[in-house]
Amino acid sequence: MFNWLEKNPFFFTVMVFVTISFAGAVMILPDFAKSSQPVVGTKPYTVLQLAGRHVYIKDSCNACHSQLIRPFKSETDRYGAYSLSGEYAYDRPFLWGSKRTGPDLWRIGNYRTTDWHENHMWDPSSVVPGSIMPAYKHMFTNLADVETAYAEAITVRDIFSTPYDQPGMPQLGSLEESQTQALADAKLITANMKNQAVKDAVNAGQIPEIVAIIAYMNSLK
Repeated sequence: MFNWLEKNPFFFTVMVFVTISFAGAVMILPDFAKSSQPVVGTKPYTVLQLAGRHVYIKDSCNACHSQLIRPFKSETDRYGAYSLSGEYAYDRPFLWGSKRTGPDLWRIGNYRTTDWHENHMWDPSSVVPGSIMPAYKHMFTNLADVETAYAEAITVRDIFSTPYDQPGMPQLGSLEESQTQALADAKLITANMKNQAVKDAVNAGQIPEIVAIIAYMNSLK
C-alpha cells in the first residue's frame, strides 16, 4: 500500500491532505462547539480596562507582543497555563498577535505589578536590561478616551449580549456613572504608582493613558 502511494504522487498528496484535514477537524471542531461559552470567571472589561485596551491597540503593542499561550511546555513554564478559547469570549477584536519581539502578555497580570509597569513604560531598559522596547512617556501625559470605551461597552452589550450589568459583572449605567467608576478604579491604580503628576491628574478628575493601560494589563490573568 505504502509502496504504491510512494509511486503515485497524486494519490499520495490526496492521502496526506485527507489525513491532515481529518486531524485538523478533530482538533478544531470541538472548540467551535464551545467557543461561545466563556470560561468560568471570565468577565467583560470594565470601562477603564477597555480604555487601556484602546491605548494598547493605538500604540501597536500587539505588533510585538502576542496574547496567546500555546500548549507547549516551553510556553506554559514561562507564561503560565495555555490559553483556552472561552477566555476570549469578550475580546473584540482578538489580540492574539503573530509575532513575539517581546514576551507574551496574556497572563501578565499574574506576575507583574502596577509599579513594575509604571517603571517599564517610562524606561524599559531600566527594568529589563538590554530591552529594545521604546519608552512610552507620552502615556503619562496623554489622557485616556473614557467616552469611546463607554460607547464600545454599550455597543457590545446591546449587539453581542455581553453580560454587563448582571450580578458579579461590571456595571455601566449612564456615561456620567461610568466615568465616575472609571475614575474610582483609576485611583486604586495610582495608589500603587510613584509618578506624582499622574496622581495629581487623577485626583483632578483626569485619567492618563498610563493608568488605563496598566488597568488593562492587570486584567490579563
